[in-house]
Amino acid sequence: MSNLVGKPSPSRLEKLVQGALGKPSDQVLIGPGPGLDAAILKTTDGRVMAIAEDPIFPAPGLPLEIMGWFTVHIGASDVAVTGIKPEFMTYTLLLPPGCPEEDARTIINSISDAAKELDISIVGGHTGWYGAVTVPTVGGVTVWGTADMDSWVSPGGAKDGDIILMTKGPCIEAAALLSIVHQERLAKKLSPEHLDILRSRVDEITVVEDALQAFKVGGVHAMHDATEGGVQGGLWEMATAAGIPVMVDFDQIALPADIAALAKELGFDPWQAISEGTLLAAVAPAQVEEVQQVWKNIGIESFVLGSFDAGLKENMVRREKQIQLLTEPDTDPFWELFFAGLN
Repeated sequence: MSNLVGKPSPSRLEKLVQGALGKPSDQVLIGPGPGLDAAILKTTDGRVMAIAEDPIFPAPGLPLEIMGWFTVHIGASDVAVTGIKPEFMTYTLLLPPGCPEEDARTIINSISDAAKELDISIVGGHTGWYGAVTVPTVGGVTVWGTADMDSWVSPGGAKDGDIILMTKGPCIEAAALLSIVHQERLAKKLSPEHLDILRSRVDEITVVEDALQAFKVGGVHAMHDATEGGVQGGLWEMATAAGIPVMVDFDQIALPADIAALAKELGFDPWQAISEGTLLAAVAPAQVEEVQQVWKNIGIESFVLGSFDAGLKENMVRREKQIQLLTEPDTDPFWELFFAGLN
C-alpha cells in the first residue's frame, strides 16, 4: 500500500500522469513537466497565456484572513515566474458542515482583498459545504494572464553560464507554517525573538514582485518558485527542464538564525523543505548586479547560489565543505512534520 504524503517526486509524478493529458494541441507551448510552474498557451490573437493551478491547505492557528493571502499569492506566483502579470483567477472554497457563513465570508473577502492588491479579477469558482471536508480548504485556485508572444520565460529556459540567484533564502514557507503548528513545543526550545521572526515569514510567501520586477530588467532566462522539495529540489527541476547541469554552493549562504534553530529542533534539512516565497532565477552575468539592485530597492534580499554549466555531467552542490551530487527531490520533509503538528 502506498504511504505517500505530499507531492510525489518528479519522476514518480511523471509516471503517474504519463499518457493521461487528454487531447494533444499545437497551442501548448509549455505543458506539464518537472519544475514547470505554469502552462504557456498560444492564443488565437497571436499572444500567449500563462495559466497555473494550486491547492491551498490551511494551517490551524492562523487567522482565516491569511487564507486570502495564500490563495492569491501562491497561485499568482506560479504565473509571475513566467514574467507574465497575473490578471484573472477562479477558486473553489470547500467548507466543513457547521462552518458558519460568517467564516466563509471572511475567507471570501480576504481572497478578494488580496486579489485587488495585485490587480487580479476573480471571474468564477465554486463554494460549498461538504461532509468529506474537515477544515476550510481551497480545493484549487487557477490564475492566468496574457502577454506578447516574445514577452515570457519558462522555468526551463536557463542558458549555459547563467548565474543562479535566490531571493530571501531557503525554507520560507516551511519555517512559517511549522513554527505555528508546533508552537507549544517550540515555545520551550526557541527564543521569543526567533519565534516572532518565524511567524512573520508568512508575509514572505510570495514571489510575485520578485519575479515581475526581475523580468523587467532583462537578461532573466528562467525563474522558478522553490515550492515542494525546497531550494535543492527547485534547482534540480530547473536544471532538468533546461537540460543543463548546475553547480551551486550552499556553504557560502548563512542560514538565518531562526530557520537554523527551527530545523535543528524539528530535525529536517531546510534546503529540501518547501519554500514558497523563494525565487530561483537564471540570469545572464551582465544583468546580475542590476537584478539584485532592483530587488534591494524593494526590500528583497538576494544571494548568488552558483551557475548553469554545460560542461558538467551531473548537478553538483557544495555542502559542509564537500562536493556532492544534487539529486532529484524525494518526499518533502515538511509534510510529515506539518501533519504531526496537527495531531
